[in-house]
Order: sequence, then structure tokens, then C-alpha cells
Amino acid sequence: MQMTDYPRIGERLYREVLPNGLRINIVPKPGFGSYFAAFAADYGGAARRFELGGELIDTPAGVAHFLEHKMFDLPDGDNAMTLLSANGADPNAFTSAAMTCYFFQCTTNFEENLRLLLHFVSTPYFTEETVQKEQGIIAQEILMGEDSPDQALYYNLLGLLYKQHPIRDKVAGTVESIAQISAETLYNCHKAFYSPVNMTLCIAGDVDPERIRAIAEEELPQERSELPKADFGPEESLLPTAAEHWESMSVSAPIFMIGGKLRPEKGEAALRQQLVSALALRLLVGSSSPFYTGLYAKGLLSRDYDYEADFAAGTGTIIISGESSDPEQVFKALLDEAQRVSREGIDPARFERAKRASFGARLRGLEDFENICYSLAAAEFDGYCALDAIDALSGVDKAECEVFIRENITAERMAMAVISPKRDAEPEIQEA
Repeated sequence: MQMTDYPRIGERLYREVLPNGLRINIVPKPGFGSYFAAFAADYGGAARRFELGGELIDTPAGVAHFLEHKMFDLPDGDNAMTLLSANGADPNAFTSAAMTCYFFQCTTNFEENLRLLLHFVSTPYFTEETVQKEQGIIAQEILMGEDSPDQALYYNLLGLLYKQHPIRDKVAGTVESIAQISAETLYNCHKAFYSPVNMTLCIAGDVDPERIRAIAEEELPQERSELPKADFGPEESLLPTAAEHWESMSVSAPIFMIGGKLRPEKGEAALRQQLVSALALRLLVGSSSPFYTGLYAKGLLSRDYDYEADFAAGTGTIIISGESSDPEQVFKALLDEAQRVSREGIDPARFERAKRASFGARLRGLEDFENICYSLAAAEFDGYCALDAIDALSGVDKAECEVFIRENITAERMAMAVISPKRDAEPEIQEA
């Protein structure tokens, strides 16, 4: 296996691509008593249309999430979740817009648990009866989500930003879309996306990398299948489809999300873009920024506040969220601060402090085995190595952050969704 030392962060990474296409990433943690394993497919809720064998295939919204639910069922009637738990593991799974990931953490029986993880994820078993039963379960999950202000706010913002990209639709789908899912649909999507060539295995713990490779070769199919290609539709404009969306729900105070689109890169350029985006946003709207501290002092922002640049399924999205009695004033203050930074630049001392804080946050993340494995998996699908981030961050300069703010945080590029306390008012959309 290819071994790379990272002396700056005290880590060592073993990587290999097996003949069947599986990408393995292992971070040994000698002396630690805990293990974490993540087995992920480059397949999420946004991959509703894909090309395989020269044919374009369309699937209903929610298939990736539905498939995740059903994969724990085994042909002999057992349930992988139950078996892993009985064997001392803490298993679970998630589906995002870009990825489906099955994982477990344990302190004992690691190899047995790993074999079971690889076995059940690569062994599809569906019947029309069990699919129909799951449709009812997931339908209830979808209906419960409709009462969530946070979920409504998030998808309202994506609806403002994206005209047709499937990321604007809920990962779980709708009650109507999941009713179209059959056992055949699940088998076809499993065959297309759960082949080793479209997956990665990421492990952190006191393990022997060669032993992990041997187990993967024993448990997984040997043939190398064709790599599916998700089709997210034509490239969209960087401009939003509308400027604002207001809706009333049962909340105690208005909550908002302000966002804008980015054109995502691939490979090493993607890592650089993500580092610059994160650092630029920390400088512009972070908890120690003049923007946040000024609005917090005025009572326009609370501690219920967050920001990120999210890159998933061929999209890049800036999201700034929080609670405010006057979201429009927050939106205006954001644009004013971006203009000020564009004119005056970023204070060099503030830049160095923010960069050191970013180093610290990434170093703390290396203490979390779960974070290491998720980061490695997501980076693998974007074409770079997550452990390269510390060295790459060293090269990010102030000018790059200033360009990011000047080009992306502008009135014509940004949109805002708001959920206000329920007052018999109908949702309002203001055209851009």
C-alpha cells in the first residue's frame, strides 16, 4: 500500500486502489482502543439521473435514501444493525445529497464487524412486500420533516438559488416520489452505484493496513464494474432565481438563511477552493468578525448562528444562518461589510489570527476518528486527500480571501429565505 507521512500533524496514511476499483484509506492510531470504519458510496440524493452503459437512467426522488434504509436487511432474515450491535459495535448510516455512508464504531471485535459491514452493504436483498412496508415508514418520516422550520428554511433557500439542479429537492424525496420505488429500482441502483469502483473504505484505529486490504479483497466482489456518471443537468447561472422567500411557521422568532452559489472545482483545486472559502467566511462573518460582533451588540444576531461553504453533488453553496428580529437588516449589513472589505481589504493581523484559528480547528478534528473518516471519504470523491489540508492551508494568502469576498458576496449573487412566526400570512416571493 502507498504510505504517506504527515509529520506536521503526526499522522500516517495508507492508501490503495484494489483491482476491483475500491479506494482504501487507513489512518493507523497505535495504542488507541477505539476503531471507526466508514464504507461510503459516491451516490446521494441528488444523483437521480445517471448514465451507465451509454444509457441515461432516471429515478424518482428519494431512491438513495430509501436504499440506505433497506440495505440492513439480509437474505436470511437477519438485520445487520442488530448483528453489529450484538457484536459490540455502534452502527449507523446516512444519506446526503452527495454520498451514502455506512459506518460503525467499536472497541472490540473490529475485524468481525468490518466483515459484516462489507458483507451487508454489498449484498442487496429486497422484496416488493418489504419495499411497500418501508414506503409507509419513510412517508411518515417525510411528513414529520414538513413540520421542521429548519428543514423548510434550508430547502427554501436552495429553491431560491437553484433553478433545476436536483440538490434543491429533499434527499428523502416526497410521499409521491417514493411511491414509485420498486424492488427492481433498488436492485438497479445498487448495481450501478454500490460497485467497489464507486466506493471508498476509510478506517481509523490501531489496525494493520495489509490485514484490512486482505479482508476487503475477501468480502467484496472481485470484478471491476463500469463507473456510473451522475447527470445533474446543464450548468446553472451563478445568479439566484429570486432574491427572497418569506414563509410563516410555528417559530418564536424569525430565522433566516442567506446564501449564494459557487462554481465548484475538482481535484487539488477543490481543496484549495474549500480552504479559501472557509477562511474568507470566517474573516467576513465569523464569531469574532466586526459583522457578527456589531450585530450581536445591537441585538440583531444571537448565539444561534452559523455559516459554511458547502460543496456537494456538483454544487458550491454559501450559507449564513441564524435568528434575528430583523433579517433584512442582517442581509443589508452583510452586503455592506462585503463592500467595505472589497474597498479596504482585510486587516493583516486579523487574517493571521483567523488563519491560526483555522489551523487549530482542523487539528482538533484529527482527534475525532469519525471526522477523519468522513473527511477522507468526501475528499476521495472530490479527487483530493483530506490530510493535505493543513499544508495547503499554509499557502492560502490574504489576497485570495479578498477576491473570494469581492466576487461572491454581492447583492446580485445572494438570496435570503426567512421563516417568521405564524401570522396568517401567505408565503411571499420577491423576484430578483
